[in-house]
Amino acid sequence: MHIAIGNDHAGPELKKELFVLLTKLGHTYHNHGTDSTDSVDYPDFIHPVAADVRDGKADLGIIICGSGNGANMTANKYPEIRSALCWTAELSALARQHNNANILSIPARFVSEQVAKEMVETFLTTDFEGGRHELRVNKISQCC
Repeated sequence: MHIAIGNDHAGPELKKELFVLLTKLGHTYHNHGTDSTDSVDYPDFIHPVAADVRDGKADLGIIICGSGNGANMTANKYPEIRSALCWTAELSALARQHNNANILSIPARFVSEQVAKEMVETFLTTDFEGGRHELRVNKISQCC
């Protein structure tokens, strides 16, 4: 699987650890994030991830910022994107199973490296259940 990753200044160290995990699991990735802890504007690093997932250049995305909220809000501006802000592996699984989430938003300042790795591995190995959930998911982008 090919994963697009983007992060702001709160996430470069966590991102490096996720690169190791992704490689170990046999996935490839594209780094859209900053590698510095110097302050940056998170949308600049999140829009490319959302676009890659939208355009089929990546199977799934991972975005990282301090709280996870700004990154999540940015990604969810794209009608084709269902980004989920998670802080446990269980929420990560439910985001895939029930919401067919295609981007995982990680709050770097609020989860440990171990929890983040568990969330990522769960996100990548959990399938969408479809069924009753598919009807709901199909209604998400029908707001306009």
